[in-house]
Amino acid sequence: METLVLVIHCLVASVMVGLILLQQGKGAEAGASFGAGASQTVFGAAGAASFLTKLTAWLAGIFMVTSLTLAVYARKDVQAHNQLVLPATLTAPTPAVAPVHPGVPGTGDLPQLPVH
Repeated sequence: METLVLVIHCLVASVMVGLILLQQGKGAEAGASFGAGASQTVFGAAGAASFLTKLTAWLAGIFMVTSLTLAVYARKDVQAHNQLVLPATLTAPTPAVAPVHPGVPGTGDLPQLPVH
């Protein structure tokens, strides 16, 4: 299921990039006075702006939903991984304790210093 959501996510992102590149900016309206406005009649009287804008908005919504879904999947994977790995790594190794032999220097018996 995660792979399907990832494929949909990538396809929506690619189509959304293409749609955004197809849209004209605000400065493109000045070209209509010089005869460039006739190409907009293919999408109807309102032009392609409303159609492309609505389609981009829908794709952006789908992109957000797939992003959140992938984040939930990633969190579940991390939690499952932590349950398998962390308990073994949280136990500290038992420190090695040197044997204590009374009277032998360096084996745990501290020498007594004279008090003045």
